[in-house]
Amino acid sequence: MSKILLDLVIAAALFANLNGGQAKNEHQYPKIDTTKIPEWQATASAYGGKLLLSDSPETVTDDGILYQDNVTGSGRVFFHHVNGSKVTKKFAVVLENRGISTAYVTVNNHGLGGPGLDYLAVGKNAQRDYMKGQEAYLIEIPPKGAVSLFGKDITVQPDMLVSGIYDFKADQNVTLKVVMAPRAADTINFAGQANVLPPDVYRLRGTFDASDLMVVPTKVYNAETDGTVAITLADNVIDKYLTGIDATNGTQVINYGNYGVVYNIFMPTEGNKKLDYYLNPWGGSYAGAMGVKYKQNQLSPVNTPDGKLSIGENTLQSLAFLGSYQSGESLWFTFSPPGSSNLPVRLLVNPQDK
Repeated sequence: MSKILLDLVIAAALFANLNGGQAKNEHQYPKIDTTKIPEWQATASAYGGKLLLSDSPETVTDDGILYQDNVTGSGRVFFHHVNGSKVTKKFAVVLENRGISTAYVTVNNHGLGGPGLDYLAVGKNAQRDYMKGQEAYLIEIPPKGAVSLFGKDITVQPDMLVSGIYDFKADQNVTLKVVMAPRAADTINFAGQANVLPPDVYRLRGTFDASDLMVVPTKVYNAETDGTVAITLADNVIDKYLTGIDATNGTQVINYGNYGVVYNIFMPTEGNKKLDYYLNPWGGSYAGAMGVKYKQNQLSPVNTPDGKLSIGENTLQSLAFLGSYQSGESLWFTFSPPGSSNLPVRLLVNPQDK
């Protein structure tokens, strides 16, 4: 392994808790045609534990299990569900231990959005909290027992969305169940006897072998020769969607949008210029947050966009400012497609004129 690759692996391993800040509302945005920006070629390598995606049925009209699978070791669950009934429901993620000894599950980074009626805001809040780096906590599941991932049930009014992303590590096999239950139900008992609901037409649920992608450009960027460039994310052409298995019925599924996938993006640069970085949504309305690690320091996440809820409506020209950073310094971005937002997006690098 080369020194550069080794440095990338080490840096990615340290890329966990994000603190500190960068983007400012008063930034002067450049006048550039985003449709004419060339692609900065990059490679993506999958790694990490299992990703359990629960987003189908997205609008839930019946009580039941929305998704379930068994996990040992590192995992991540991403859930995104609307109470589509006319009455208040309970939402929970239940961890069951079918073994004969206590199971220990460490919940690491996590973010929870909602319940709420503003779906873009719910998705953005969940991602912003996840990118901040939350304090870990330990769950103990007794033999033949079950425990809530949240420690409490979430009450969801009609038409409200609840969305979240949770990283965890189980020391032995546990069964994770995402459930929508009657308001009066004990969700632990309910999860033990409820039926699995069928997916909706989009079938956006399943288990995927790797939860993370490391994105590394194939060459070092130089402002003098390369100009403005872009890296395309989650378009299913340059950046393919992950394929997995719906563990409830054994069918192959596609993660349209790569929801729940965390991208660690290395930005190798050289020269003396300062560089401005932007997120440019190409799929429509977009509201999220991105993590930043600069000069080996973890900074606070940057809202995308900052100062308002969303961008990207009916245009390819919207930009969310991610910060200005000096060429030649170590820089990483953490990206994950937010619930309720549209894909794809492009990560833009633009050299400052001065």
